[in-house]
Amino acid sequence: MTIDVPQHILDALTDVDMPRLSPETASSETIRVADIDLPIYRAGCVVVGSGAAGLRAAVELKRRGDDVVVMSQSAWGGTSACSGSDKQTLHTANIADQGDNFKAMARAIRAGGAMDEDTAYVEAVGSARMMASLQFLGLPLPQDSLGGTLRYQTDHDEVGRATSCGPRTSRLMVKVLAEEAIRLGIPFFNHTTAVKILTEGDGAHRRIVGVLTIRASDRTETNEFGLALFACEVLVLAAGGPGELYRDSVYPNGCFGSLGLALAAGVELVNLTESQFGIGTRREGFPWNLSGTYVQTIPHIYSLDANGREHHFLAAYYRTTQEMASNVFRKGYQWPFHSTRMLDFGSSLVDLAIFRESAAGRRVFMDFNRNPLAVPGDLPFDLERLDDDVKHYLGNAGAGQALPIQRLRHMNPLAIELYRRYKVDIAAEPLEFAVNNQHMNGGIMVDTWGRSSLAGCYAIGEAAGTHGVTRPGGAALNAGQVFGTRVGEHIGASGRAKVASRRDLRAAAGDGVLKLLALLKTDSPLTVKVIRSDVQARMSDKAGLICEAESVSAALAEARRLNAQIRQHGIAYDRAAEAGRALQWQQMALASEAVLEALDYFIRNGGGSRGARAICDPAGESLPQSSTGPLEAFRFRKERDAHREEQIVVRLDGERMAVDTRPNRKFDETAKAFFERDWPAWLTGTIYDLESD
Repeated sequence: MTIDVPQHILDALTDVDMPRLSPETASSETIRVADIDLPIYRAGCVVVGSGAAGLRAAVELKRRGDDVVVMSQSAWGGTSACSGSDKQTLHTANIADQGDNFKAMARAIRAGGAMDEDTAYVEAVGSARMMASLQFLGLPLPQDSLGGTLRYQTDHDEVGRATSCGPRTSRLMVKVLAEEAIRLGIPFFNHTTAVKILTEGDGAHRRIVGVLTIRASDRTETNEFGLALFACEVLVLAAGGPGELYRDSVYPNGCFGSLGLALAAGVELVNLTESQFGIGTRREGFPWNLSGTYVQTIPHIYSLDANGREHHFLAAYYRTTQEMASNVFRKGYQWPFHSTRMLDFGSSLVDLAIFRESAAGRRVFMDFNRNPLAVPGDLPFDLERLDDDVKHYLGNAGAGQALPIQRLRHMNPLAIELYRRYKVDIAAEPLEFAVNNQHMNGGIMVDTWGRSSLAGCYAIGEAAGTHGVTRPGGAALNAGQVFGTRVGEHIGASGRAKVASRRDLRAAAGDGVLKLLALLKTDSPLTVKVIRSDVQARMSDKAGLICEAESVSAALAEARRLNAQIRQHGIAYDRAAEAGRALQWQQMALASEAVLEALDYFIRNGGGSRGARAICDPAGESLPQSSTGPLEAFRFRKERDAHREEQIVVRLDGERMAVDTRPNRKFDETAKAFFERDWPAWLTGTIYDLESD
């Protein structure tokens, strides 16, 4: 029986209105540097990014009496507020049944390798507190009649630690945290783009003193670009991932993240080889992941060629209709591409097939009004002829309806409503989609308190490289909340952000402004359009889910040449208002080189296929098969076990990227806390390790 969810409930979980920001406080201080009247804003701590992670940090800082402001390129316009999936997942300890074992959860979080064991435990043990605090703020996580949180299985999750508010889970998280931030009186500076981190001191004594920004509201006759200085003692980078890095992307438009910003400041990055790719609708229309119930309804997937002819292409990969349909279903909780799942006719063979159709110039569609066509020569699709795990799931869900759209309406009507909001009626017409870049698992290297390699600079959310090779679906939302809280605690304990910075930054600001102005050249042959096309095509074509050694090496050489040209010629702009975007593309070009440097290093040192990418090699040990024979062009290397125990570290050293490795930090599962012995470390603040700041 289908439960008829009233329209007003569907509306409330789909159309999530965000709170109105309070008026900004104007700058009361200006300095003259490089012939520019530069306004100064002062704070103890600046949080860059207004997504769920950044807002959590800001709220925790304010609750501890710190002087904190939030700056955002576009408030409520990032991935937290604008991205999602069928029932976007929050991955936390399962406290609905018999409780959870935090050590077991930590092992599951780090199971993909290249992740610090202590970080995984921090995320596990912090998840229960994080979820409870979000519920306290009003996040409507679903419960049963006895108060247990409803759970389900997600990517890389065998226990069922996932829960959801529906497709807008992260937007609802942003909403409740934003309302709390506004209630606490935290100042927001919207339409503010961070373009350069300022530091003072040398070597181990170098630390954050501020950040230069571009703000439209600060453009004047004596400041045509709208440059502004935010003086601060502490900086928290929470601006998300490098969404503009790939042409084929499910990120909302304009998501640049802060990896290039951090690289330019000499901050160390880690695990840049690790991303996620999966099926979804592209950002040219409405960017959304097609995981969960979208594919668990088992719609018909087909492609159209240039002449409009339909191709039932999956039938060329799977041996039977049952095998094909069951693996389409499994994309629901095996959503990210994973090389090993191309083997043994697994679910990532679906991704490879779609990737090949797109590369051949065909458009791929999902039709919810048709069940999958039969594999030629085999029996037709039948809900009774599915693999046991699939049949069991659909049986428990009561999803025995005749057509995919009926099964989707029964299991998740919000999934249909969401596309309707963007003028796409999947109940009436097929949905075009592709394999897209979706998430950066690497990022800024941090310790268990969120500290980067630059004193005073922290990173959280997708900006932080904490996830390793793979992660359970929704673990990123959990990590952002846990580390947002940890950062708030650590900064609060340090006392560095209690009052606004009073430093005289004329020298640092002057040097920073001159370096920015040197990049902005009206006569440069390099335009934003040229750089964007160059970077995105190279990353999508040479560093996507299918890679091989020579093409990655060639792509790295091209990326180095582009950055050398930018240093020599700068970036052109037509109007002063375009300067900020030009500087962001300079940062993105840097981030692209760093990713390719790490990937090339990994492959040259025998790196194999794992997580996001298949490293194709004629001598590779693994060979995907299709129903028509071996897919020799996609033979790939296996991952080396030793590489799971280390992480690749990248930093900008002068004009070249320096690459090295470091072992994963360990966590002793046999160690036990003892109250009387360990309480003094908490009372005295020793747990925060402030002496190393």
